[in-house]
Amino acid sequence: MTLQQEIVGSAMQMAVVSLQPGQTVYCEAGKFLFKTTNVTMETRLGGPSGGSGGQPQGGGPSGGGMGGMLRQAMGTAMQVGQRALAGESLAFQYFTAQGGEGTVGFAGVLPGEMRALELDGTRAWFAEKDAFVAAEASVDFGIAFQGGRTGMKGGEGFVLEKFTGRGTVIIAGAGNFIDLDPADFGGRVEVDTGCVVAFEEGIRYGVQRVGGLNRQGVMNAVFGGEGLSLATLEGSGRVILQSLTIESLANALRKAQGGDKQGPTGGLFSTNAG
Repeated sequence: MTLQQEIVGSAMQMAVVSLQPGQTVYCEAGKFLFKTTNVTMETRLGGPSGGSGGQPQGGGPSGGGMGGMLRQAMGTAMQVGQRALAGESLAFQYFTAQGGEGTVGFAGVLPGEMRALELDGTRAWFAEKDAFVAAEASVDFGIAFQGGRTGMKGGEGFVLEKFTGRGTVIIAGAGNFIDLDPADFGGRVEVDTGCVVAFEEGIRYGVQRVGGLNRQGVMNAVFGGEGLSLATLEGSGRVILQSLTIESLANALRKAQGGDKQGPTGGLFSTNAG
C-alpha cells in the first residue's frame, strides 16, 4: 500500500501523511507534529528490521515460545545499543489509522527541505545521522558503520542510517537540496562532509585529505574553513546534498550572540568551547 504524503512549506517544511485504515507509519521520537483522533500512537524501543513490517516478532505459533521472545528481546537490545552508539533516538513512534482514513504530520529539526524516497526493494538508501523523519512500516531502518579510517577522518561520515525494503521513507536536511549523479561529473564529486544528506546503494562514499602536506594544503586547512577532509562520492546513482551544514549554522548562531569561537583562521583552529 503506497504511502500518501504531501510535503508542504518552504523555509521549514513538514510532511502531511494520509493513512488508509490499518496502515502504519513510524517516525523517530521528536519528529511528530500532529494527528487526527482516529490515529493511534505507540512508542517502541524496537524498530522495523528483517522485513517484519514494524510488527513485534515472536510470541505467535511460529515465534518459538520463550525462545522466540528471547530472540526478540535480544534483537531489540542490539538495535537500541546500535542507535545509542550512533547517537540516534532510542525509540520510535508508530501511528496506525483505525476505523477510517487518518492524518499525521511530521517535521525535521532544522530549517530546510524534506524529501520522500521510494524504495522498490532493489536498492538501499543511506542517509546522514538525524536525516530520518518517518517511513511506512514496510521500510526497515538500520545503522551502517563506515570503516574506522574513513569514519575517524570524516567526522560526520562514521555513522549512516540505512533504509531497505519497499515503501516510502521521508528524510530532512538543512537549507536547500540539490540532486546529482556523480556519473554526470566524471564519476566522482568531492563535497564538504557536512553537506551529504543521502545517497543510493552503489555510490561509494569515502573521505580524503584536503590537499597534501604542503603549503597550499596547509592554507586550505587553516584558512579555508573546511578542516582537513572532504567527502568523496563515486559511481552512478542518486545523491542528495544540502546547502547548509549544522556546523555553519551553529557558528552563525554563536557569532550572532557575540560568541564567535571560529577565530580568524577558520576550520583547523576552530573551537567549540564556551
